[in-house]
Amino acid sequence: MKMKAALLKEFNTPFQIETVDLQPPKAGEVLVKMAASGVCHSDWHVVEGLSYFPLPIICGHEGAGIVEAVGDGVTRVQPGDHATLSFRANCGDCYYCQRDKPNLCEVYTPVLRSGLQIDGTSRVSLNGEPIHIMTGLGCFAEYVVIPEEACVRVRRDVPLEVAALVGCAVSTGVGAAIYTADVRPGESVAVYGAGGVGLNIIMGAAMCGADPIIAVDTNSTKMEIAREFGATHTLYSDDTTVAQIQALTHSRGADHVFESVGLQVLQETAFEATRPGGTLTLVGLTPLGSGTNLPGSVITRTEKVIRGSFYGSVLPQRDFPMFLDLYRNGKLKLDELVTRRYRLDEINEAYQDMLTGEVARGIIVF
Repeated sequence: MKMKAALLKEFNTPFQIETVDLQPPKAGEVLVKMAASGVCHSDWHVVEGLSYFPLPIICGHEGAGIVEAVGDGVTRVQPGDHATLSFRANCGDCYYCQRDKPNLCEVYTPVLRSGLQIDGTSRVSLNGEPIHIMTGLGCFAEYVVIPEEACVRVRRDVPLEVAALVGCAVSTGVGAAIYTADVRPGESVAVYGAGGVGLNIIMGAAMCGADPIIAVDTNSTKMEIAREFGATHTLYSDDTTVAQIQALTHSRGADHVFESVGLQVLQETAFEATRPGGTLTLVGLTPLGSGTNLPGSVITRTEKVIRGSFYGSVLPQRDFPMFLDLYRNGKLKLDELVTRRYRLDEINEAYQDMLTGEVARGIIVF
């Protein structure tokens, strides 16, 4: 079948809208008609060549849609189901999957980095040449063919653009607070970055009963939004921020500090804002090959804990439906996350708005 897709053909160039060919799903695969796809900074890392995937590629890893067809052996979903897509398909049987760490799946991790399907081929082509897809999804297209394991059936009474957000921003942020960091009632939290992921960290911390919850950003609009999502304090990020966080936390620093942007300098600053014995959780993705300078002697003497959080340590089949239940019950503010909608042919404008900080979360609606 023919479909429209946003292709990245060369690094540091705009996306190009092309008509490509899509094969039907094979055994264990699902064809999904896309309804919405989130505009996330991780895709921009691919554009900049900082998160390597082979080109040409269809980016997009946060999406939702309606199942159109299934291949042989598929049992989790059927045509007509509404589905949120997981960019971390997992086998369910490997060492990590058996230990509730499907985000680290030994089987799918190398496959997803290849930009291909589990059999080493692509279902998308342009003029007979194969096209890669980001993280096994490639959501910046009208349709996707994906592994059954990447397709999570969700309730139909939730807007699909909201369901799309659960596929990355919500799971990454809320999951980081409640699962990875295990924030407890009364603990202090500071969040560096109040974008889509940072706002979800704030919501997750609020659900855990944290207090105070301190949002740090350089964009005044985002800091105003952060208060709506549960921040008790907002600080402008500058040379005085660490001292201000300490002043709000009995001169100690925060129990939990989250860095959601993916900048080495912010990671280092966030470490300073963490109290002795506290936990720094790194959520934002820094460029591949980069390094962060954290002082080993200080880590030893203060017993500070540095943790990575990938995909919020969630279990997609369990947590995607739960997050949408929380949304329907008024516990998660997801409608408010979407600050602008775009058509697929406006994707380059969408990323410019993201880079300038004009949106909390932009979303492409098909």
